[in-house]
Amino acid sequence: MKMRLAVVLLTCAGAASAQMYKWKDANGVTHFSDTPPPATVPAREVSVKSYNTGGPAAMPPELAAAAQSRPVTLYTTVACAGCDQGRALLQTRGIPYTEKTVNSAEDHAMLKRAGSAGQLPLLLVGRSKQVGYEASTWETLLSDAGYPAQPMLPSGYQNPAPAPAAPPPGPTAQERATAAAKEAAEQAERARRLPPINAKPDFQF
Repeated sequence: MKMRLAVVLLTCAGAASAQMYKWKDANGVTHFSDTPPPATVPAREVSVKSYNTGGPAAMPPELAAAAQSRPVTLYTTVACAGCDQGRALLQTRGIPYTEKTVNSAEDHAMLKRAGSAGQLPLLLVGRSKQVGYEASTWETLLSDAGYPAQPMLPSGYQNPAPAPAAPPPGPTAQERATAAAKEAAEQAERARRLPPINAKPDFQF
């Protein structure tokens, strides 16, 4: 097991410029670090995740650890002052987050499943949630989750674009089959119209 872990670490080191280590100590406490754990930690308790330090979207280990273990999701809607304030707080503090918009009946159903009866904004930090905007409560929730108090996002980082809480359904099997058949017919027609390989420049059908 130790040999396998060493091979994994060497492979990761060659493919990326840094690793983030996650392990549990004898008391069951989970640790995140950019340095290897003590040698006394059993290999089975250690996991390694590589991250890119050369690109503009790379995160420092402390922030990457929080984002991985307790991701932040923000539910918003249009004409919502609290939503705007909450979004501004996350951006000012440099929190990587995913935004889900609530505008349709399907979106509201997803909002209810996420933990709100209808009030917005809804902030999810890992398994913790806060309905409605309250700056001090949001700040505490983020700090308790391990997010740095000062902005640490690298220059050029961009959060994913807001998306509906209930994504539109994809095409049905019948619709996919119809589209595939249409594409095949169009390809056959284009192939039929191609001139013979040895045709003269002025060749016409």
